[in-house]
Amino acid sequence: MNDNVNAVIEQTEQLLGELDQMLEQREQVRVDTLKQQSESVTVNDVASTESTVNTENTKSRSKNRVANQAALKLLMETYPKAFSRTEVRPLKIGIQEDLLADEKIAKNKIKRALASYVRTLSYYRSLKAGNARIDLTGEASGEVSEQEAEHAKGKLKEISRQRREREQEQRKAQAEKEKSDRLSNKLEQLVNLKGR
Repeated sequence: MNDNVNAVIEQTEQLLGELDQMLEQREQVRVDTLKQQSESVTVNDVASTESTVNTENTKSRSKNRVANQAALKLLMETYPKAFSRTEVRPLKIGIQEDLLADEKIAKNKIKRALASYVRTLSYYRSLKAGNARIDLTGEASGEVSEQEAEHAKGKLKEISRQRREREQEQRKAQAEKEKSDRLSNKLEQLVNLKGR
């Protein structure tokens, strides 16, 4: 009987050691991920190591996103022939100056709305060489150059790559969580077995 108890204690200690290693690895992955995010800062993502700062950043990004969407909605309502979610077309080079000169929308809202609009997947997809660019009235005003089309293709590839990396990180974190949960469950079973 004493040998069984000692064996269970030894197994428990071994499992605890494995759990400690897993926690250290998980923390290291989290730190590495945060470092990676902060090194490759994107337009809408700013990594933060402090959870409170991260929460504040998330709230701030959320507020910015809402403000950007409200400004974009205003732009689409004011200039429906130029801005649309369903029929996205390349905009005229210098359209920001036209919007400012028209004075129907505040400068800060114009900048927010344009930045949101031209960074969408739909907009990048619309930038094909030879496609007509449009002005505020929806009339043709120039064409998309080959260089601009190549730039848009590069942006689409980059966005796709970032999305794949995020999905891989999420799958890896999920697998680690499941493994940790299984080990915790086994440890709990061992502790309960010892308590009998």
